[in-house]
Order: sequence, then C-alpha cells, then structure tokens
Amino acid sequence: IREKPDAVLGYNAVGKHLEIVEVCAPLGIPVMVEKPLAATLQQARQMETLAAKYHIPVLTNYETTWYSSYHEVFEMISKDSIGSIKKIVAHDGHQGPKEIGCSPEFLQWLTDPVLNGAGALNDFGCYGAVLMTWLMKGERPLSVTAVTRHYKPAIYPKVEDDATIILEYPKATGLIEASWNWPFSIKDLEVFGEKGYLHATDNKNIISRMRENIKGIKEAAALPEPINGQIPYLTAVIRHGVPQTDDLSSLKFNMIMMEILDAAKRSAGSGKKIIL
Repeated sequence: IREKPDAVLGYNAVGKHLEIVEVCAPLGIPVMVEKPLAATLQQARQMETLAAKYHIPVLTNYETTWYSSYHEVFEMISKDSIGSIKKIVAHDGHQGPKEIGCSPEFLQWLTDPVLNGAGALNDFGCYGAVLMTWLMKGERPLSVTAVTRHYKPAIYPKVEDDATIILEYPKATGLIEASWNWPFSIKDLEVFGEKGYLHATDNKNIISRMRENIKGIKEAAALPEPINGQIPYLTAVIRHGVPQTDDLSSLKFNMIMMEILDAAKRSAGSGKKIIL
C-alpha cells in the first residue's frame, strides 16, 4: 500500500476477511467487513487477536443495522414499554441467491462451505444472531440448538439452504429462521415481552400489541448521523473515536454472533443441543 487509506472495506468472500485484517492490522488501518464477520469461529478469533494487538477497529456491516424500525424497537424495550423480553424471532432470507439473480462470481463463493462457512445458516443466520445479542445487551445464550435442511440440492449441492436456530437464555428464548426458500425477500424482527409485543415488519414500520389488546402501527423516525449508514458510522469511528463496543457493528457483539453460528453448525451436524 503506497498511501495509507483511512479504512478498508472488505466486501469479498467471507472466508477471506481474515486476509484483509492480516494485511491492514499491522499498518494500523481500520477494517469494516460485510456480514458475517468470518466464515468460521477460528478465523474470527484470529481477527480479534489482530485487532487487539494492533489497536484497530474491526467492524461488521449488516443491512439491518441501519433500519430505523429496529432501533425504535430497541429504544421501546429499553424504556420498558413491553416488560422484560421473553422471546425474540428473526426472519431473514429470500427465494435463494440464484433465484434472485446473483452473479456467477458471487454464487461461486456464497454457496461454498469453505469460502462462506455455510449456506443460508451463515448468510442469513448472522442477522438474527447479532440482533439477539444486541437486544439481550451482550448476553451470551446458555445453549444453541439448530436444524438445517437441504431443500434444493440440485441448485445448492454443497451447502444447506434453510436453518432454524434456537437460543436459550436464562429468562428468554431466541428463534432464528434463515432461509433461501422464502416465497419473498424478508428481514423482520419480533419481540415478545411480559406486557406486549413489537414487530418491526421492515426497515421503517412497527406493529405493536399490548396485553390489553391495544394495537398500534407506527413508522419509525429516520435515524440521525452517524448511525444511519455504514459510511457515516465508519467515519465517526475512525475520525471521532465513537465507541464501538456494544452495538451491532462491534467486534464484541460479532464474536458472540460467531459463537452462536459455530454452535449452530455443530448442533445441526450432531443433532444435539450445544451448551456454551
């Protein structure tokens, strides 16, 4: 690198994210990668070690991180509007990467168990895993149980195309539904509390329902800078020292996300609950 960049964005094959950090960390260059953080937990731990050794931010970008509806749900829960969380359900996926027209180059690594780490489990399971970590304020689940399915082996011969993951917390349960088999593209989030229910149906809209059967629909306000997009956020981190320890992009939360996905793969492979 002839001239040191302010940061490097790694939106390449997930299994090669580590290589970017290996180059950038010794040079003191911050890195943001596209979700998930890494293909495997082992790779993620190597990235974490490099980030700590060279004191650089290693961040992860998710489309849903910039959803105003999700932030509104988080704030409403923080204000005790629905009581303590009892269940979280995340649906993420679409009809399948080939079905929606992804490029051959993208498909080549996205459907490779080494370059992507898994199929739909990694591709879409990461959303629910990091969102639940965020909503649970960084609490690690006690256990992970997963079932994967291979509905379309002719199209995706190497990897699963559907995953259902159950996270057990001391006082709550998380359900992650990740699939390349939805009849339409979906990214939504449901939270059930003691006193009510919140459903972020898309990036803006929220449906609420309280114990008294009081129902509501609202549109979340637009997010302010720098939490309204990956570039404003990354700029704030590297230029203004914005803390990135307890948010959706943080290495801390994404290491827990990687632990969840790793346990999910082991659970699906063994047919057993994995205790963390």
